Order: sequence, then structure tokens, then C-alpha cells
Amino acid sequence: MLTPDQRDQFHRDGYLVLRNFVEAPDVATLLMRSKTLLQEFNIEDHPLTKFTTGEDDHVGDAYFLESGDKIRYFLEEDALLDGKLTRPKEFAVNKIGHALHELDPAFRKVTLQNERMRELVRDLQFHRDPVALQSMVITKQPQIGGQVGEHNDSTFLYTDPPSALGFWIALEQCTADNGALSFLPGSHLTTPITKRFVRVAGGGTGFEPLVAPEVAEQVAMQSKASADKYILETCEPGDLVLIHGSVLHKSERNTSDKTRFAYTFHMIENVGAQYDEKNWLQPTADMPFSRILV
Repeated sequence: MLTPDQRDQFHRDGYLVLRNFVEAPDVATLLMRSKTLLQEFNIEDHPLTKFTTGEDDHVGDAYFLESGDKIRYFLEEDALLDGKLTRPKEFAVNKIGHALHELDPAFRKVTLQNERMRELVRDLQFHRDPVALQSMVITKQPQIGGQVGEHNDSTFLYTDPPSALGFWIALEQCTADNGALSFLPGSHLTTPITKRFVRVAGGGTGFEPLVAPEVAEQVAMQSKASADKYILETCEPGDLVLIHGSVLHKSERNTSDKTRFAYTFHMIENVGAQYDEKNWLQPTADMPFSRILV
């Protein structure tokens, strides 16, 4: 599945783009299913939960925290004004999540019933016994698709030691105008995980520091100094991007008139890495995290 050069590139850069990994018929099915879900969801009983990535304003209501075993819809920040949608519901959603890989047959087929995906996981040799969690369709709506600032995924899916790995599949063309991903190559080797996203006492979410404040400040300064070293990775439908849980990446606001649908899910290590009750996303008795290498 992977050449030695590709494996070395992933370990060196912290990410790897695999062109045409998902076949065109499956991409078309996932895109069509995503749009159907947007059309079918009921806005009338929706709590109008927005998805935001701000440091001090991260989403943390029950609709979000209890979505690990459901398919739920999170709105763009700019899609609401005075508690009302500013556009049709299909063009107001930021993302659909977080159990698409378990509950929707089209997404389950590509994620859990995909021998090609299992071969890739074995060949990458990143996990011994991976489990899948947090699957999402991210829509990046025209004109309002929000910026996602510099971050690494292990902050939000923390294990000890860190083991998160992202699988990001383009369902539409991803360009500089509609919010393609950008990466800071090699940052997974130089940037420690300085905080983790947790459930806080009394409800909601927040960030718990993992290093001393002076260390976190030093890391932030180093990242700021490297801002001009980010590489934009444009993608075509079917391209898969493997994302190391510690590599810094981001995406800009969608300023175009085109959506940027992508399907993404994550894996963590099931053996030798602790995923604890502090994490915002929790498995349930009816839906434990899904083993990949059965």
C-alpha cells in the first residue's frame, strides 16, 4: 500500500497525501449521502448549537457532549443572527458528527468495512490495535465556512502517550479559496502537546494545561515564528490525507462560492495508550470505540 519513501515522508513531515485513495463511486455516494442528511435533519427541534474553535468559546453543551454515538448537526457561527438562521439549513451546517462511521451504512463501508483502509493501517505501522472514533463531515459552507486556527488533533483526542491519527478524505475539490488544509511539516517532532480538551466539572468543556505556562508560551512563540513555513495542500475528490496527531495544521475561511465537503475520522491506540474519562468524547456501553484490525 505504501512505499518506503511514503512511510518515511509521513514520519518526517507528520502528514501524507494519498491521491485517489477512495474510488470515485464511493466518493460520490458519500457526498450524496452528506447532502441528503443535510436536507433531512429537523431544524425545528435543533438547539442551534454552533461549532466554534475559539480558545475561550468552545462548544460544550449536551447536544455536543452526547454526540459520540449519534449523528448530529453543528452550525456555522455566521449562520445565526439573533437566534435565527441567516440562510437555508442545508447551507448553515458546519459539520455532521460524530458517529457516522458506525450509524450510516455509506460511511461505515468506507471506514470499518474497507479492506483497503485496513491494509493502509497495517502498512503505516503507526498503531498496533487501533480503534476508530469521531467521524465527521465538514462542509465549509460558501462565504461563511469558518477559519480553523493552528492546532493538533491530540489536543482534542488525548491519550497517554499521544496516539491520535486523522484520516481526512476530500469529497469535493479543496483549494486555497475554499479552505484547503495547510500543514507545518515536521512540527509533530518539535511541538509537544501543551494542553488537552476536557469535560469540566459542572458541565461544558475547557482546556487543561499539560505543561508549565512558560513552556506553553515558548511553544506558542516558536509556532508563530514558523507561520511562513506552512504548506497548503490542495486536494481532489478521493484524496486521503493522513494526519499525525501532533502535527500542526489549519484551514482558512471559505471565501468562495463553493462548498468544501470532506469526511474525516480518527484512530487512537487501544493497547498501551490510555484514553480517560476527561476527554469530551466518550464511548458508551452500546457503542464502544470500533476496532479496525479485526
